[in-house]
Amino acid sequence: MVAGAAIMRPYFQCDGIDDSKLLTAEEREHYYDCILEGAEAWGVGIIEVDEIDRVGVSRANRWAMAIALQQLRRPIDYLLVDGFLLPESLAPQLPIVKGDRRSISIMCGGILAKVTRDRLMMRLAENFPGYGFEVHKGYPTPEHLAAMDRHGLSPLHRRSFISIRTRAELEAAAYASQSARA
Repeated sequence: MVAGAAIMRPYFQCDGIDDSKLLTAEEREHYYDCILEGAEAWGVGIIEVDEIDRVGVSRANRWAMAIALQQLRRPIDYLLVDGFLLPESLAPQLPIVKGDRRSISIMCGGILAKVTRDRLMMRLAENFPGYGFEVHKGYPTPEHLAAMDRHGLSPLHRRSFISIRTRAELEAAAYASQSARA
């Protein structure tokens, strides 16, 4: 889980910047550098897989955002959040539905998070070859699901994710059956 936060300088402009999901990987990389140059402060929070499984996606998402906000290392006057309240923050805040398409600060935070996650998945792909993390970046594409069928679950897979949980249960049952026969 990766979340990003950005406080942009007044009058920041980077033509074409948009919701990270609407941009190509190359465009996100370009805007990432533009954001770093135009930010007064920025931060990225990362929550590991085992923690996501332990506390759930919603809480892990809020924790990742809280870490990103701590990395700003400055007081926050007002917080714009993409679609949810952040009860962990004492700053006044406004959740904006589809904020990653409506607020430049939220767009910038989303791009920081997405580029960080993509880069992380590229590095992890080297440690876990055969899963295609360098291509699908961990999203449950048909190719990714087929790789899980071939190789089983890696330590990067969330056991709490429903399709993965089902696979984990099947793997555990197969292992128990195999152990019982031995």
